[in-house]
Amino acid sequence: MHFYSTAVQGEFARLDSRKQTAGMVSFKEAVLRCLPDDEGLYVPEALPDLRQFLLNADKSISFTALASAITPRFFEGELSAEEAARIAKNAFGFSPALVELDETFSVLCLYDGPTGTFKDFGIGFLASLLEELLGRELGAGAAGKVMVISAMRDTGAGIVNAFRGRRGIVTVLLCPRSESRGVIRGLDSADFVPNGGNVIPIEVEGNLDDCQRLVSGIIRDRPFADRYHVTSANAINAGRLLPQAFYYLYSFIMLKRKISGDLFFSIPSGNFGNLIAGLYAWKFGMPVDGFIAAMNANNAFGPYIRAGNAGPFSPSALTSTNSPALDVGRPSNYERLNSFYKSAPAVMRHMVFPRSTGDAETLAAMRRAWEKYGLILDPQGAVGFAAAERMAEDDFNRHIVCLATGHPAYWAHTVYEATGERIELPERLSALAKETAPIAFIKNDLEGLENAIASCL
Repeated sequence: MHFYSTAVQGEFARLDSRKQTAGMVSFKEAVLRCLPDDEGLYVPEALPDLRQFLLNADKSISFTALASAITPRFFEGELSAEEAARIAKNAFGFSPALVELDETFSVLCLYDGPTGTFKDFGIGFLASLLEELLGRELGAGAAGKVMVISAMRDTGAGIVNAFRGRRGIVTVLLCPRSESRGVIRGLDSADFVPNGGNVIPIEVEGNLDDCQRLVSGIIRDRPFADRYHVTSANAINAGRLLPQAFYYLYSFIMLKRKISGDLFFSIPSGNFGNLIAGLYAWKFGMPVDGFIAAMNANNAFGPYIRAGNAGPFSPSALTSTNSPALDVGRPSNYERLNSFYKSAPAVMRHMVFPRSTGDAETLAAMRRAWEKYGLILDPQGAVGFAAAERMAEDDFNRHIVCLATGHPAYWAHTVYEATGERIELPERLSALAKETAPIAFIKNDLEGLENAIASCL
């Protein structure tokens, strides 16, 4: 599999095949470089055709077996089939859970991983992949061969869990002061670099969008990035994003014998990585009739999607909501979504359907899910469920899979407000509520970030 930058997508249509290959990179290089130098994002030039696999697979397949069968198709010529399958096996000691509610709705629960969010799937795969790639090159005692830098809101614990003890990898976490306010949750100071670990948590003056811009800036500062071999565990990295397509394929296989009408997925959308992963699953050959981009009041891409790429995306001011994981004003996956619309604007207008849900409707959807199905949803999942309900009103001959992306106990207060039910974090997640102080606080500038990192190494 080869990748090119979204910034040159239009140019490839005018290039001959000999010149076209010059701008491409391998999957390995796309993962390790993470971002091209031209302000774009890496997207696959072509995706493997998995239609025969999807036709033959049945409900007896495990999620790990599915991932192990598909992963080698990503690395043809780069890794052996055995190495690629080992990446998947080492990444996934957990599985999504598909809950069929009735003929119209199912919920795909993605919070049974080690830190209780859907991000465990992509981050775990990326950590396993980097370890496999570096295992060929690292000698005994080697350290700091790769630096993984990421903006975090609820991803910090997942990144630390996935990369803890991975030889040769240092992880840098950027925490927005607007949310952390001097405290980082889910980390243990024993994992910090000064204490012999491999984590450098840094608090940044600003919000998550500011942190994401710093991540992109430091990766594109090539002298610094090449010195420390910098990449990221955010969804800008293709190695984090592509494996999220696996759970769409898994849910399709679980449902394919039961569905008689159209199949849709309702996806809580903030940074839009999950929507992009779903579109990749469709490109793999998964039969699906559409995706609901379920947004809260921020509604970042709503006007853009409804216009069908009729004009440039205009970022909106950030609004705080009761589904905070979706509070993103400048989604970093804009270029990837735009690449789908550039390639087939007419098709995309009939594949992605934006829906926006306010705070009151989010609470009402949580209440309905509990009262009708005995299902407790997190507020982000409730945004997806509310959007699915509205879509179902238009046509009853369809089945909609709603993604539940985080353990509802993380939002116990909101759950109680909506349902009157009190829930507690499972024991495996309770330690993630621990609070620690970051190693450093910096202004929102690249020089300060680079100095803070260098001082810890």
